[in-house]
Amino acid sequence: MKHGKKYNEAAKQVDRSIQYEAADAIALAKKTATAKFDETIEVHIRTGCDGRHAEQQIRGAVVLPNGTGKEVKVLVFAKGDKASEAEAAGADFVGGDELIPRIQNEGWLEFDVVVATPDMMGVVGRLGKVLGPKGLMPNPKAGTVTMDVTKAINDIKAGKIEYRLDKSNIIHVPVGKASFTEEQLSQNFGALMEAIVKAKPSALKGQYLRSITLSSTMGPGVKVSVAKF
Repeated sequence: MKHGKKYNEAAKQVDRSIQYEAADAIALAKKTATAKFDETIEVHIRTGCDGRHAEQQIRGAVVLPNGTGKEVKVLVFAKGDKASEAEAAGADFVGGDELIPRIQNEGWLEFDVVVATPDMMGVVGRLGKVLGPKGLMPNPKAGTVTMDVTKAINDIKAGKIEYRLDKSNIIHVPVGKASFTEEQLSQNFGALMEAIVKAKPSALKGQYLRSITLSSTMGPGVKVSVAKF
């Protein structure tokens, strides 16, 4: 893959033969974020899990202490009092059946997270083919299927992120922006890693965390030492 001049200059600052301590990796990922916009700092965790087995699946959520630096739009499927509660809690969009054709037929996807009360999952289930592939399907494990819509909305707005295995058994998650301080990024990274370590499937044999890489949106990957975890 060919990279631009900026990327190549940034890549020269990273020694690919070593695994950095987390703090040093964060500093490097920040330093090599040279784009004209505020790049996202992302973590990519390669696991030893086999996601084809249900007992080795990893899925959950964690609230990053310093948020993600991104304004998150929340859609809530609820009715009656719960719909009013969601509106009061600051949900960006609230509705029920009437949203189905808008999402299914008109391709409306102007939201980042979907929350639903359990009684609305029958309705939301009809959107499985649209929301599923985009990772937007509400899930009890991620706290997005709940009667406590206020807590769900507050957590998401405060910087709650979901993590899950992709098809290659890698977890990709943002831990903040390049404009964050190293301390803010370190705190977010620490909170994420604590949650990932706790999520280790008991059925897994062998090494759990194979590699951890930090990178900015446009920058090179920086390997993080997995020894500590």
